[in-house]
Amino acid sequence: MKPRGPLMMEHRIIEKMIWAIEKEVEKMAETKIARKDFIDTVIDFIKVYADRTHHGKEEVIMFEYLATKNMLPEEQNMMKELIEEHKHGRKTVGELVAAQERYARGEKNSLTTIRDKLKVLAEFYPKHIEKEDRIFFPASEKYMSQGEQDFMLSEFWEFDRKMIHEKYAAVVKQLEDKIK
Repeated sequence: MKPRGPLMMEHRIIEKMIWAIEKEVEKMAETKIARKDFIDTVIDFIKVYADRTHHGKEEVIMFEYLATKNMLPEEQNMMKELIEEHKHGRKTVGELVAAQERYARGEKNSLTTIRDKLKVLAEFYPKHIEKEDRIFFPASEKYMSQGEQDFMLSEFWEFDRKMIHEKYAAVVKQLEDKIK
C-alpha cells in the first residue's frame, strides 16, 4: 500500500460526514432548529478525525518529509495551499463552535451562522479532497522510494495508535477543569 491509501480511505469517511452535513443543513432550513447533538458530533468529528488525525498525518508526517525533498515549485506551492486550506477548515470550525455556544445561550440569530459555517465545510472538503486525491498525492510519490513509503505508512499507523489516548486524555482534562 502507498501512503496515499490510508489517507484516501479517511477521505471517504469524511465525505460521508459531508453528506450528513448537507442533509442536516437542508433540514435546518426547514425547521429553523440547530440540533445540538448533531452540531457537537460534527465539531468533534472535524476537530479530532478530519483535522487532528487526518490532517495531522499529512502535515506532521507527509508534508514535513516532503519539505526535505527538492520538489518542483508548483508542487511546493500546492503543499502550501493544502496547509492553508487546513487552517481555513480549523478557522471555520472555530467559528462554528462560537456560533453553537451563542445558539445554546438562546441567541437564535446564530442559527444562520451555524448553517453558513456548515455550508462552508460542506463546500470546502470535497474540493480539498479532490485536490489531494487526484493531484497532490500521486505527484508526491515520485519523491519517495518504496522503503520511504513503507516507513511513512508505519509512521501513519503509529500516529493513529496514539490518537485515542490523546483524545481521551483531553476529555478527562476537560472534566477535571469543569470540576475544579
